[in-house]
Amino acid sequence: MLTARNLRLGYADKVIIPDLTLDFESASIHCLVGPNGCGKSTLLRALAGLIPPQSGDMLLDGKPVASWPRRRLARRLAMLPQHPQAPEGLSVEQLVRFGRFPHQRLFGALAKQDHDQVRWAIRVTGLAGYERRPLSALSGGERQRAWIALCLAQQADLLILDEPTTYLDLGHQLEILELLKALNRDQGLTVIMSLHDLNQAAWVGHRMVAMNSGALVQAGPPGDVLTERLLADVFRIRARIVNDDALPDLSDDAPSAPYFIATSSINGPPV
Repeated sequence: MLTARNLRLGYADKVIIPDLTLDFESASIHCLVGPNGCGKSTLLRALAGLIPPQSGDMLLDGKPVASWPRRRLARRLAMLPQHPQAPEGLSVEQLVRFGRFPHQRLFGALAKQDHDQVRWAIRVTGLAGYERRPLSALSGGERQRAWIALCLAQQADLLILDEPTTYLDLGHQLEILELLKALNRDQGLTVIMSLHDLNQAAWVGHRMVAMNSGALVQAGPPGDVLTERLLADVFRIRARIVNDDALPDLSDDAPSAPYFIATSSINGPPV
């Protein structure tokens, strides 16, 4: 569905990603991991068509993302940035209604199908009963779910999220990840997101994409990517990898997710 071919990305004279080729399989969850400044956010913005490549191709269904009309692209792909902003006083339902913009006629009112999709997006994100509540009155996890509901109201089959669990406590982090897993499982939604927590990325993702200094280090199933060697080379830590067949919330045919236990940093404390 979404493919990067010899992608070169940057801003003005600064190159962030010199050359990247990668396929994103549909109906899968892809988790981008890597140190701060490695190019994850830049890649996500390019995948969403928000920044043009300096060279190479970003393809959706074999067609350059930049050539898609914006409304048509918004019906296929939705992006949630790391720090979304909404006008003061906006309610949950008002926010989610913005997701219907790509499907509306110019200056047209919301049709029954639009209202149905808004109600569905609010319901599946666990916000039924919160429709008239202002965003400012929500917890961090509830507010993040409201933004995801906006993306779902677009009826896009591909969702891109830049660190959707940032600034959330652990319980709300797991709520968001469990919601994304359920949407992928039940709706066939393709999810591409960056995460800081490697254990969470291995738990929720079908594939992990490890980056460092603008380069692709390795991509594949979590068991292939999350290794002691990668943790040492990319994150500069010594760690022990554990494979736990007893992890909860796994289907019968799902492989166990690996996780790591850090033992020390490689560099040591600064002198």
